[in-house]
Amino acid sequence: MNNGVGWRLRACVVVVTAVVVSAFMSPGAQAVPDGGAAGVAWAAVADGPQQYPGVHIDWDVPITMSDGTVLKSNVYRPMDAAGRIVDTPTPTIVNMTPYTKLISMIADSAGSIPGLSDVLLQLFRDINFSGTPFDGITDLTRAFGGGLIRSFSVDRSLIQSGYTQVVVDVRGTGFSQGIWQVFQEREQQDTLEVIDWASKQPWSDGKIGMTGVSYSAINQVKAAAAQPPALKAIFPTEPGGDLLRDILATGGGFGIGFIPLWLAAVNLTKLTPDMVSILQGNFDWKWLADRAASPLTFFDMVIAALTVPSVDQIPPNLQELLQEDSSLRKGMLVEPEKIKIPTFVIGGWHDIFTNSEPKIYNAIDVPPGQKQLIMDDSYHINPGAGFGSPGYPPRLDVLQRAWFDKWLKGIDNGIDTYGPITSFQQGGAWTTTDQFPRAGMNYERMYLSGAPSGTTNTSLHDGSLGRQEPGGFTRLTVGPGLASLCSRDNAQITAGALAIFSGCAKDGRPHELNGLTFTSAPVAEPTLISGPVNVHLNTVLDATDGYWSATINDVAPDGRSTVLTSGQITSSLRAIDESKSARSSNGDLTDPYNILTLDTRQPIVPGQPTAIDIGLTATDAVLQPGHRLRVDVFASNFPRGMLLRPLLNESELKPQHLDLDPNAPSYVNIPIGGRPGW
Repeated sequence: MNNGVGWRLRACVVVVTAVVVSAFMSPGAQAVPDGGAAGVAWAAVADGPQQYPGVHIDWDVPITMSDGTVLKSNVYRPMDAAGRIVDTPTPTIVNMTPYTKLISMIADSAGSIPGLSDVLLQLFRDINFSGTPFDGITDLTRAFGGGLIRSFSVDRSLIQSGYTQVVVDVRGTGFSQGIWQVFQEREQQDTLEVIDWASKQPWSDGKIGMTGVSYSAINQVKAAAAQPPALKAIFPTEPGGDLLRDILATGGGFGIGFIPLWLAAVNLTKLTPDMVSILQGNFDWKWLADRAASPLTFFDMVIAALTVPSVDQIPPNLQELLQEDSSLRKGMLVEPEKIKIPTFVIGGWHDIFTNSEPKIYNAIDVPPGQKQLIMDDSYHINPGAGFGSPGYPPRLDVLQRAWFDKWLKGIDNGIDTYGPITSFQQGGAWTTTDQFPRAGMNYERMYLSGAPSGTTNTSLHDGSLGRQEPGGFTRLTVGPGLASLCSRDNAQITAGALAIFSGCAKDGRPHELNGLTFTSAPVAEPTLISGPVNVHLNTVLDATDGYWSATINDVAPDGRSTVLTSGQITSSLRAIDESKSARSSNGDLTDPYNILTLDTRQPIVPGQPTAIDIGLTATDAVLQPGHRLRVDVFASNFPRGMLLRPLLNESELKPQHLDLDPNAPSYVNIPIGGRPGW
């Protein structure tokens, strides 16, 4: 069969299949995470023969910003069978990256070697360390077979189907000129100017989509909120929405396990020169001058956070971070409520941005279907692990292709009937639902009691958790420690790198050696937990500051304690903004919004009881019959979070006390669905 005729015949079959599927699917009818027949059609479209056999790359295309700064981009365009660049205008996908498009190019080049891509993807899918101490490796490698590489770098199949893709080095990174801004106003203006530039090129039909992971995902959300007319759809994988609270200083504790290494990675890669321009004799000396002006952007703040001994010595640059209305703080926020275009959010229940991903979805001002959310049981470096396997969602690149085909090309492929919320329910399986938190959740208090639960003999204190208030007074003491090095929080803050040690990431008992545990009776039937959680503690310190962290755990009959969600708070930064906080119908906090500024700091009076609320990130889980709910309480959480050096000095690392007082009870306010039988 002639190749051209064969391609057209196969394409017609795929299109007809998609049309038939979508015709019989009404909104909200999607019942399985793999997409059913529609999912099969989406995969067939992405994996089948494409309209154009080749990809042409224009390297280091300059894009001049309004202030004269030149950004560098790689432009990927389809080529026909004769090797000619397709001159028909196509929809254009933009990826703004700080990780240098050189890395994207290397990943794309490795994957584009004939036959190698499929072999590598299958190899990643087949790696299996199950049953070994390193079975966490399997969870990480499976992400590469789930479409992550194409979402992060370049999707050649997408380009060959009739799209142009533009990968741009963010100002001050890669080969672009300027000083790295880290989401500040000028950087966001650059994104809007790149979108406008791309929409007006002769190879563009004026319709722009955006893609990318992490930093690139945040850029998408911020750009969509600005509502540039050419931007029609975005596909952000793991976007953050409030970077200070998500990762930089969750609860006021410096995210030392992630921030220094991340800053080092971006700052070092941005120093890699354009060797081709050097060899050709047209090296960009402005690029070199800009790098010399700021070789280690933002590292001065990291050093100050770790070394300045007292609050009154905090330098101006760090003070700006600790001021609510500073431009630095504002740049770390997104405004998803201003988004008016189709948006597909990919997140994970143990991602560094878990705090924001469901909130971004809920705030987007378009109807379900035009907005989608997938929440996986994943970390930051393995979104899409297992995707494309039976019972899982389709691969990330398959979903992305269907999303852009729908909203940029107008192909009625049924992607808007998917989900709209596809969640891996921890303790259960993949599910679809129409809202988050799930319908039918009721918040209720579960009180912390000193009475033993009889479920553990390895924590500092084995307490109980129940609906009845404790009858007597108990003071418990817990000190700072390093058991948190073996914890799910450590796996989370390292973006999942330390999740390879599954004994730490999947079992909280090593961490509990230095914590207080409070465990419920077993549930009688499947019990849902869906939404944000707040732990309210009656605390006493012997110093003027301290640090508290808490987790919610699923305790199996064999004693395994699996962390579902966690949170932390610096005692002196406990002040909340009620207008931005949420409370349940019982009046208790569910999602406290800590202000986290020096102006609202409230030093502790040693020996005086002080109420502390610890907001835990939202979760979606099910306790199976015979399982128990547990609250863990700790006096530290290194390296997930660490007191800023001035506040660390004030804490003196002294032991901290938890008063279980009937007159001022400690409790967890948790969303419950079902009849647990407690």
